[in-house]
Amino acid sequence: MLTADNITFRVGNKPLVSDVSVSFAPAKLHVIVGPNGAGKSTLIKVLARLLRPQVGRVEYDGIDVGKVSEAELAKRRAVLSQAVELAFPLTVRELVMMGRYPHFVGRPGPTDEKIVDEVMAHFDVTEFSDRQYQTLSGGERQRVNFARVLTQLRLDGPASSCRYLFLDEPLTFLDVRHQLDFMKKIRAFTAADDVVTVGVVHDLNLAARFADHIVLLNDGRVIAEGTAAEVLTTELIQAVFGVKSILVPTDDSNFHLIFG
Repeated sequence: MLTADNITFRVGNKPLVSDVSVSFAPAKLHVIVGPNGAGKSTLIKVLARLLRPQVGRVEYDGIDVGKVSEAELAKRRAVLSQAVELAFPLTVRELVMMGRYPHFVGRPGPTDEKIVDEVMAHFDVTEFSDRQYQTLSGGERQRVNFARVLTQLRLDGPASSCRYLFLDEPLTFLDVRHQLDFMKKIRAFTAADDVVTVGVVHDLNLAARFADHIVLLNDGRVIAEGTAAEVLTTELIQAVFGVKSILVPTDDSNFHLIFG
């Protein structure tokens, strides 16, 4: 379980996130949505301990994450952001293996090599194994980074505590097919009862289709949270995004949003 209690984060005198209290249970896909400047990326960075709030605390399994060592945190928490730039050349396999760094000392062992092979195959990037990362397209790089992040969180034994996956606008650079493929794979990974997944997504229809729990943020504050049906109402979308919408039911008991 991940819990944020009364979180406030400021830059100078400007609050980017204000008085946010929210919890995220394992085995569910949690998505944060909101307009540009709502504080989505700031909040997810605070949850992942990339930023430390001036007020409030974040707990992983009831433990203040601010008191967890970097080495221990790296074994349990992985973050995928919009883009990763490298200052030096690496092959794709070397980059994916970076996800295993918290789990070995010196050289990777057979288990690390096996996990990298499996995850690269899962994300269909094995063919890029020996290519220089910088030669890939934006979408190919993002798929490789998906593999690196999930490699970091793969275990070689039973879990003793929850693993935490944070996704900050992960669909950047991906075409429609790979967006859907990624969301399906994340849903499958998130189904484990020891995984907490929180992501920022701009596409409200993808959020409605895949998320179990949605947090709607605006001006750094939580406006609503709950299921897609509870949060993505025409009234709230009009109030927060300033656009009119129509909810069209779909065959899977979900709905699709049309904006106009």
